Amino acid sequence: MAEALAEGDLVLLHDRSGRRYRVVLKAGEKTSLHTGTVAHDDLLGKPDGSLVTTARGAILLALRPTFAESITERRRQAQPIYPKDLGAILVFADLFPGARVLEAGTGTGALTIAALRAVGNGGRVVSIEAREEFLDAARQAIADAFQGLPANLELRTGDAYQDPGERELDRVLLDLPEPWQAVPWVREALVPGGIVFAHCPNVSQVQRFGEALREAGGFGLVETMELLQRGWTIRGRSLRPAHRMVAHTGFLTFARRLAGDRFFEAEGEGF
Repeated sequence: MAEALAEGDLVLLHDRSGRRYRVVLKAGEKTSLHTGTVAHDDLLGKPDGSLVTTARGAILLALRPTFAESITERRRQAQPIYPKDLGAILVFADLFPGARVLEAGTGTGALTIAALRAVGNGGRVVSIEAREEFLDAARQAIADAFQGLPANLELRTGDAYQDPGERELDRVLLDLPEPWQAVPWVREALVPGGIVFAHCPNVSQVQRFGEALREAGGFGLVETMELLQRGWTIRGRSLRPAHRMVAHTGFLTFARRLAGDRFFEAEGEGF
């Protein structure tokens, strides 16, 4: 049975215009919005997904945020990896229960949280971030997502271009300005059959990362993709695409670690 809304819960108040407001519930408190004041006591003890009426008569929907909403709605210092990309990363990098994962570039902690959810209690995630202030913010975001820091997570401050000393890794996730610099230690850290993923904002980074994989050898089946997300409005007989979309946010590149030192590349489109 779903838990009722309680003091300290973070909820999103949705209005009919599509706006969302972050509110942490507290007994006796009120939140003032342009549509009117909302009394927190009107929500405490109610089921998730309840409707509440403001003092001016506007109807709002109260829901605990989803993982995707927590990424896009949270105040952040670093650029996040967006929900549309996170889903693809989990699937194409094949993060599985019990996997041993190293993330280089913690950033906002969004991919860290996704990886932890995927590997489960039997897996392990090590995440390295160069900037202490980013790591502190990510640590708080992760603690909020799991009601505390998971025991199978290790957060480190350090230079992710240097060998972190981890071995026998199933997956390596790179969110770095120059991911090609990490290729030498990634090659040593991954088990045969393991997967390395790199998130790159521009295509020249993808090109240099691919060249580094080829020069290092021992990798294969390099694949790069870009995901575009467009919503649709479906209301009765009215069917139309949204006027705005989430277009380019980054290139996603995946490669497999091979058992030997040779590079294996399939003949792709246009070659």
